[in-house]
Amino acid sequence: MKYSKVYMDALGYELAPVVVTSAELETRLEPLYKSLFLAPGQLQALTGIRERRWWEPGYPLSQGAIAAGSKALAAAGIAPSEIGALVYTGVCREQFEPATACRVAAGLGIEGNAAVFDLSNACLGVLNGMLDVANRIELGQIRAGLVVSCESAREINEVMIGRMLEERNMEHFAVSLATLTGGSGAVAVLLTDGSFSPAKRRRLLGGVTQAAPEHHRLCLWGMVPDGTGGYRQNMSTDGVNVMNHGVELGLRTWQAFLPKVGWKKEDVDRVVCHQVGSAHQSLILKTLGIPGDRDFTTFEYLGNMGTVSLPLTAAIADEREMLEPGEKVALLGIGSGLNCLMLGVEW
Repeated sequence: MKYSKVYMDALGYELAPVVVTSAELETRLEPLYKSLFLAPGQLQALTGIRERRWWEPGYPLSQGAIAAGSKALAAAGIAPSEIGALVYTGVCREQFEPATACRVAAGLGIEGNAAVFDLSNACLGVLNGMLDVANRIELGQIRAGLVVSCESAREINEVMIGRMLEERNMEHFAVSLATLTGGSGAVAVLLTDGSFSPAKRRRLLGGVTQAAPEHHRLCLWGMVPDGTGGYRQNMSTDGVNVMNHGVELGLRTWQAFLPKVGWKKEDVDRVVCHQVGSAHQSLILKTLGIPGDRDFTTFEYLGNMGTVSLPLTAAIADEREMLEPGEKVALLGIGSGLNCLMLGVEW
């Protein structure tokens, strides 16, 4: 994938308001910790996450996406009528149908000839949505498109905390640990053909995607039978193998990515990775040969927000002037499945 006229004109985001510390979660799990003889502090020690955020109970996903989308449009000074595609890309969606994107589009005032739809690919959703919109822009089909997402970790955490307290065994705790890293937030990425702003900042150069679908059972989140004729949410993650096979896939993607965008490893000024936790960050940077000071992270206080994590982290880095005009920035995404997607942006 290579692009000649695609720009990230604006990034908008919305932080969930309820701060939930790792210590709070461990307090709720105290009976489990006593049963397994676990000392408090394990969650933060294992993940590097001291807190994450949740929406208030019942908060609509579309509301978060609308808030983030409104900020992106306002920042770029682009009217909703100029948007040729609106893609909602969250793992979390409001209903099976219609597409959550429809409610977001209605809230933003996007209508008419715009393509409005949902796209799902685990934690890579936003990056995949960016490619769909970028392709439409590069082909001259549209001038601007908006990719939005809103993720909520509250509901699945409440379910899994209840299950952990029922099961009270190390095997179930191990496959449920990753759930406790989950955070909530919303993000919007506004892509254009560069005709709306003379600055022409954040040019999307291209990227590479690689797949290892033989590992599709390592991380599962969905509905399972509850034994009484109904269904309940469940999540399980083989954290060790997700990390090991994910890093292996990441290295393969990195080796294909650099020549595709015309960069050498030394040319990369900054990277923004999918925000999983401290162990994943350390291992992927070491494997790819990227110095730690070139990365910017938010997982310590926002946790893993799924599709929202990488673009929201890039937005905060840009806001704090950690990403300078003209810098070569690599967006390094990975999602369960396993899939890996890396994008190069000339900031």
